[in-house]
Amino acid sequence: MTPRTRRVVQALLYEAIAVAIVGPALSLVFGQPPSSAMTLALVMSTIALGWNYLFNALFERWESKQAVKGRSFARRIAHGVGFEGGLVLILVPVMAAWMQTSLLIAFMADLGILAFFFVYAVAFTWAFDRVFGLPASAAERRETS
Repeated sequence: MTPRTRRVVQALLYEAIAVAIVGPALSLVFGQPPSSAMTLALVMSTIALGWNYLFNALFERWESKQAVKGRSFARRIAHGVGFEGGLVLILVPVMAAWMQTSLLIAFMADLGILAFFFVYAVAFTWAFDRVFGLPASAAERRETS
């Protein structure tokens, strides 16, 4: 699969599963009507989808320049921290506006979502790599004679 196709497939699968989990969770945890919570989940997902594509492109560019190839546990953790950290910076203002609350309260609400997504991002990426194989940026190089 080409790098671009891989990123699109990865992002779409990631977000589809996330919306199916987050929408109902937002409704239950925050007392939002299901329609409002699902709409917020879809808005957040759309934003996250764009960030997912951009972040993975940047991460793979960085990764391709590393001397050590492969995706170690540490590299997977770095990927999860980078992705989720950037997403928090983007989504907290959206959540604050949607819930008509302060950035601090939205940030506090986002901590639970962040905890879930941190684990989910690492686990999803691992599972995706197991099903589809590593991208070229992480594959072992074989020397030819």
